[in-house]
Amino acid sequence: MTMIPFDATSLTATVGGMDITIETGKYARQASGAVTITSGKTTVLVTAVTQPLAIDRGFFPLTCNYQEMAYAAGRVPGNYFRREGRPSERETLICRLIDRPIRPLFEKGFADEVQIIATVLSADKHVNPDVLAVTGASAACHISKMPFLGPIVGARVGFINNEFVLNPSYTQADNESSLNLVFAATREAMVMVEGGGKFVSEDLVADALAWGHEQVAPLFDLQDQLREKVGVAKLKVETPKQDEELVSFLGDFITDDIQAAVTTPEKMVRYAAKDAAKAKAKEAVAEKFPEDEAKLKAVSGIVGDITKKLVRDRIVNEGLRIDGRDTTTVRPLSIETGVLSQTHGSVLFRRGETSALAVATLGSTRDEQRYDSLLGDATKRFMLHYNFPPYCVGEARMLRGTSRREVGHGALAERALTPVLPNQDDFPFTIRVVSEIMESNGSSSMASVCGATLSLMDAGVPISEPVAGIAMGLCKEDDKYFVLTDILGDEDALGDMDFKVAGTKDGITAIQMDIKIAGIPQEVLKKALHQAKDARLHILGHMGEELAAPREELSELAPQMAVVHIDPEKIRSVIGPGGKNIKAITAETEADIDIEDSGKISIFAPTMVSMEKAKEMVLYYDQKAEPGKNYLGTVRKVLEVGALVEILPGMEGMLHISQLDFERVERVEDVVQLGQEVWVKCISLEPGGRIRLSRKAWLMEEAGQEVNLEDFKRPAPRGGDRNGGRRDNRGGGGRRDNRGGGRR
Repeated sequence: MTMIPFDATSLTATVGGMDITIETGKYARQASGAVTITSGKTTVLVTAVTQPLAIDRGFFPLTCNYQEMAYAAGRVPGNYFRREGRPSERETLICRLIDRPIRPLFEKGFADEVQIIATVLSADKHVNPDVLAVTGASAACHISKMPFLGPIVGARVGFINNEFVLNPSYTQADNESSLNLVFAATREAMVMVEGGGKFVSEDLVADALAWGHEQVAPLFDLQDQLREKVGVAKLKVETPKQDEELVSFLGDFITDDIQAAVTTPEKMVRYAAKDAAKAKAKEAVAEKFPEDEAKLKAVSGIVGDITKKLVRDRIVNEGLRIDGRDTTTVRPLSIETGVLSQTHGSVLFRRGETSALAVATLGSTRDEQRYDSLLGDATKRFMLHYNFPPYCVGEARMLRGTSRREVGHGALAERALTPVLPNQDDFPFTIRVVSEIMESNGSSSMASVCGATLSLMDAGVPISEPVAGIAMGLCKEDDKYFVLTDILGDEDALGDMDFKVAGTKDGITAIQMDIKIAGIPQEVLKKALHQAKDARLHILGHMGEELAAPREELSELAPQMAVVHIDPEKIRSVIGPGGKNIKAITAETEADIDIEDSGKISIFAPTMVSMEKAKEMVLYYDQKAEPGKNYLGTVRKVLEVGALVEILPGMEGMLHISQLDFERVERVEDVVQLGQEVWVKCISLEPGGRIRLSRKAWLMEEAGQEVNLEDFKRPAPRGGDRNGGRRDNRGGGGRRDNRGGGRR
């Protein structure tokens, strides 16, 4: 049998001290474009497929998927079905990382369906596959027939020991770096930024992006070389030609109506005016060109172009925006805390016509989110969930599952607040914040950051600093750049940039940027960052007027929490056989109890009364025997030399036969029986933890006699005057029964 070799093409470049290899021709050869991209022992397969559609959907039908296969890390999925299921939150976020920079780079007018699938085939514990997937998606599209205007490169920049680091490892990014920025760039400029930092300055972020862009230059050359070797001819796209007759007619007929609409501050009124103008335009076109359906279909696009030009011209020529603000003014703010009576913390935050109802909830450690990852099982104690219901934009549509957009906005706000949360050792609660968008007209994600901060403070969570966020926009005309503070929804749609920045007064904690043009100069980026800082400080000032610091006490509705430390050897007693003891505690007190191997026990209870009760029940199993103290114990074992008596949970002491009574005792069973309760006094604690007990001393004390513990430290021998002349080698002074006084 003849073996046919794989006809693969492979190219390698060194970037940031690591080799990155892109290979094609080995896998998925029926896709329009397919590559594997490898760094270290991490390999991602990225495929790109295009096919024509029978009908024009009116938008570019691009779908991006990213999937982390458990086998890539030598793991079996932990779910019930033991196979990969719906995308995790991380996978969804990486889908967005691929989609956002790739989508704008397909040639205008291209309307065929495109699907990009990135699959992690092999994963080590050092190289994060997310940025490899972005570069791989570009390479797959670049070598294919799709009219893709790339290439682009994805990379991550960290800041460790005052130095920038390209593509840091998981450990470096999570534990050592004060900056974690993911970017995608063309040769000319940045097209997407996503990430966060620990109160980093605006200049540091700008410098990091400029440095990272320089470092990834070899990967642009690598993709171009790959296309030269294996690339196929690109599809020809016919750029739609405008109907100049129709453009001229509508320009004269409808401009005044649209001008009135786009200078209307209220969103819903403005939308109604725009819809009325469009309807008027369609009616006029249908009347003037009754037999030309193509002209009627083109009306919406032309009206959109006129709207965009009018909005941008006003910014450029007058410095005024849709709602009459200048380029740097933040919309009016309104804040009300404690709006919901039965929640732990709540706030209604409104900025212009965007408002978010943020609700904070505290839970026990058992409420932590548990999930599978390529690095193993993981948990998360802080969750910020963002919901965008249809009523917030005046729409009526089906409620379906959480959208990718909702996941992305929630993750951005969550990243913004994580650096200010209290340490888990000091504040072991699980924290969940839900941001319900009540109305939206631009940057509801940044309203969620502000609202979430205040809801945590309202709940009494001791965050280190308040966090606020703002969305910046951009209008580029010729060589002039106009940076817009606190953009409206229309300014996002009609502008050239959506740049969200969140942070404290001391620095940036989260950032997200999408560019709709070829790129922006470094000085414009810095201007946008500093203008965002001014707006952030303005918002923080208003937030401080409503709630200057976290409330001194947790909400009375929040779980009550106590931490106790017990002897690690007593953990078994707290849990009990088959969990009997811990189940009894939780059933009686309704408390959640988290036990660590170190002996640290965290108790979360619904009320202070139940918390104190649970604490008392836990500490009951951690009592220590005290010499001179009396105990009502239970006989657990009867020996020839005495009895083992349990005086505390899991704690037994030796009651020697000589300490049973005043009188001579021949047989232990003559005084005590198995399971009998008996009063004893602890007479000594010996090295190794052995406990000596005496019923005789207790009887003396009950009779009013003075008891000197020194007289009872050692048991009397069975020989001599008290127990006859014979010395039993199983008794006192003879062989020590290994079931006797040394057992606890």
